[in-house]
Amino acid sequence: MRRLWIAALVITPVILTATTAGYIESVQRWQQERNAKLRLPDSWLALAGLFWLKPGDNTIGSASSNDFVIQEGSAPAHIGRLHVEGSKVSFTSAAGTAVKVDGKPIHSTVLLKYDPDDNSSVVSAGSISFYIIERDGKLGLRAKDSQSPVLKSFKGMKYFPINSAFHFDAKFIPEPKKIPILDVLGVSSPTNSPGIVQFVYQGKAYSLRPIFEDQTLFFLYKDPTNKTMTYQAGRMLNTPLPQNGRVDLDFNHSYNPPCTFTPYATCPLPPRENILPIAIDAGELRYGKGHVEPFPRENTGR
Repeated sequence: MRRLWIAALVITPVILTATTAGYIESVQRWQQERNAKLRLPDSWLALAGLFWLKPGDNTIGSASSNDFVIQEGSAPAHIGRLHVEGSKVSFTSAAGTAVKVDGKPIHSTVLLKYDPDDNSSVVSAGSISFYIIERDGKLGLRAKDSQSPVLKSFKGMKYFPINSAFHFDAKFIPEPKKIPILDVLGVSSPTNSPGIVQFVYQGKAYSLRPIFEDQTLFFLYKDPTNKTMTYQAGRMLNTPLPQNGRVDLDFNHSYNPPCTFTPYATCPLPPRENILPIAIDAGELRYGKGHVEPFPRENTGR
């Protein structure tokens, strides 16, 4: 793709200008969509707690007597009780508290569903909602607050200037294997990788090894900008699946992992193969760079 733009510069400069303008607009639309998603009431900015469940009963609410304490003012004193028996988690609401599961009021004990993709039952009370996650055989509870002060104070992400030099028509080399993906909790998970994506920058070839996320290639990578300009642990990037042995690799679409916003996320970390020696001056900058982090550090469950 980038080569086509260079060719257009030589033959028809007017077409290059139109194409470049269209490309810039497309990246700007992606940035706007990214910011809009982060402003949603259930985005990563709304996270209010991460708690690990123990066998038997686990209570939740804003009262200090609960096993899991939600910030006072954002939740009822007692929301209810989660009961863990083996791999099953049931929920019983506290007397006198209006609680919904998947948007429907409940009046009895409900079995909560959960799966590895976080397609789980959502329990809500007031502005607080929570659902069950499973990580390396451990069951946890992730809580969100649609009235989170972090969410309300969000003013949008900042980005490097859009630079088509970091947009590559990359080569896909099929080499399927499982690679270990470590997360911030120290848990390593063997994950399917379909192969290697190779791109050429300033005459030198570099490669990254993606995994899958939905119907995309998903890249976890680090580069020298992590030291000062971008999130320390690395960034993320999704691309379309390979077509005819090529991948549309555009680092202008790089974004921060959820852990840059909150201590309550369990983010995967870049594998060793994806540590680049070149600075990728494209995509999202570090969130809140130069400012005090606006979220609390308690209730991480770690």
